[in-house]
Amino acid sequence: MTTNNLTPQGELSYYGLSLLSYLKDSHPLRAADMAFIADRADRAAEVYSDTIKAGLTHIEAEEAASAELYRGLHFSAYNTLANILWDEFSSEIPEDNARAVALEALPLCANVLAKYDLTDDFADNPQHEQLYTELTGTIQILLDDGSL
Repeated sequence: MTTNNLTPQGELSYYGLSLLSYLKDSHPLRAADMAFIADRADRAAEVYSDTIKAGLTHIEAEEAASAELYRGLHFSAYNTLANILWDEFSSEIPEDNARAVALEALPLCANVLAKYDLTDDFADNPQHEQLYTELTGTIQILLDDGSL
């Protein structure tokens, strides 16, 4: 697959910029993975082109390209942790600090997260509540022992 996600000026393409923005908001640990971003942007552009060549509309092509661009990224452990901090620990962690603390907590919660198959539709999975509970307990332990 050729890398064409860069403009002639060396800047990210539309798909690359869209993905980078999304990663910064939902998967900040992946936002520096330029090879991943380049590959996904290239594939999204190819899907768009192939969809148009197949005779579908630009709207359908954009939907297909977006599905490829964000595949496997809809569920965000980082956002889940930030929401837990906002909802369960607002007296201990100010809302302004919740995202920074969630980023710090993310690698510390890796063992809990590894127990689950965090697919795109995981938020609708009955196990989501169990994950939420386990992460809440883990954060409480990390706060109690001074790790956060």
